[in-house]
Amino acid sequence: MDAIVSLPFVWAFLILFVIVMLRSNATYWAGRGLSAGGRKTKLQKHLDSPAFQRAEKIIARWGAPAVSVSFLTIGVQTAVNMAAGLGRMPLRRYIPATVVGSIAWACIYATIGLAAFDAALAAAAGSPWALIALVLVIIAVIVGVRRLRASRNRKFDQQAMAGSSAPGQDPVVKATPAR
Repeated sequence: MDAIVSLPFVWAFLILFVIVMLRSNATYWAGRGLSAGGRKTKLQKHLDSPAFQRAEKIIARWGAPAVSVSFLTIGVQTAVNMAAGLGRMPLRRYIPATVVGSIAWACIYATIGLAAFDAALAAAAGSPWALIALVLVIIAVIVGVRRLRASRNRKFDQQAMAGSSAPGQDPVVKATPAR
């Protein structure tokens, strides 16, 4: 690791990014493989149970932020990537989340290193103002995402209503006069 970090930033970042992308995707695909293999054994009844199906839907919908944030932790990253694979998180959500997390991880390791990052987090946690700011940022992100989704859903609903006729009525077909 010291040899990589001693390289110029761009090279250190690229090498670390590739390493973490390979590792996280290998863990994800190991989880996918275990899930697929388990469906061919006695575990199938558990993997196809309603509870597991709900868990897969939750992971598919809300797992991307957990994947991205897991790269800022020690010991949780592997478990989260494995859970994403076991839960068959769609690649359209997993890959962008992994890229974001890998960029953050590579930046931290290529610049200040994990010890300095942990020290900065501890210092922020010791300050009530930093903690308040962190909570406000998290709340703002959650509210922003919810408003964006609500706005998008409203837009789709309006488009659907504009394209359909009133319930119980046949659409009006205009006749063209014969010439």
